[in-house]
Amino acid sequence: MKNDESLGIALKALEKIAKHEKECGERWAETLIELKNLKSATDSHAKRWEKLAWLLIGAIVSTGAAAAATLLSI
Repeated sequence: MKNDESLGIALKALEKIAKHEKECGERWAETLIELKNLKSATDSHAKRWEKLAWLLIGAIVSTGAAAAATLLSI
């Protein structure tokens, strides 16, 4: 009788473990999808900021060149 009771408890524990592993696997799959989406969003934002940085650098360099040319021609 004690062996049957122990076996029942062990089977219930195994069922709970299996259910937990299934839920964790589903959550992990959802997390991977979110991470992939986050990576693509981050990459697109980085490209935008890089374009803005080059625009700013170009404006500063061209303004400096124009100012230098003006000062040298005076």
